Amino acid sequence: MHDALIDRYIACWNATDAAARRGLVAATFTEGAGYCDPMLEGEGHAGIDALIAAAQQHFPGLRFSRRGTADAHHHWLRFSWDLGPEGASPIAGGTDMALVAADGRLAAVTGFIDFAPKGA
Repeated sequence: MHDALIDRYIACWNATDAAARRGLVAATFTEGAGYCDPMLEGEGHAGIDALIAAAQQHFPGLRFSRRGTADAHHHWLRFSWDLGPEGASPIAGGTDMALVAADGRLAAVTGFIDFAPKGA
């Protein structure tokens, strides 16, 4: 169950069609959800959609993928991801912590960068 939620979360980050991305964000995050990592921060569906669009502009043509399975306890998830060209070695990766709301969507995500190119 948690891996399906994380796969939908990853799909948000990979959706380049704005309308499709907004739909995925609404299906994945609660209305008041927050996201923050060392480079980006946003709240609500519009804020999260905007930060994903900014990340896509910063890393054009790269795709996110889930690394391994999600680790869960209570309402918390921990999962890792990679970013890179499809079918090639990742250039960046991280580990995120997420709070799952009662409706099964994400209420908050805090991202940590495990490795990235200098200046990213």
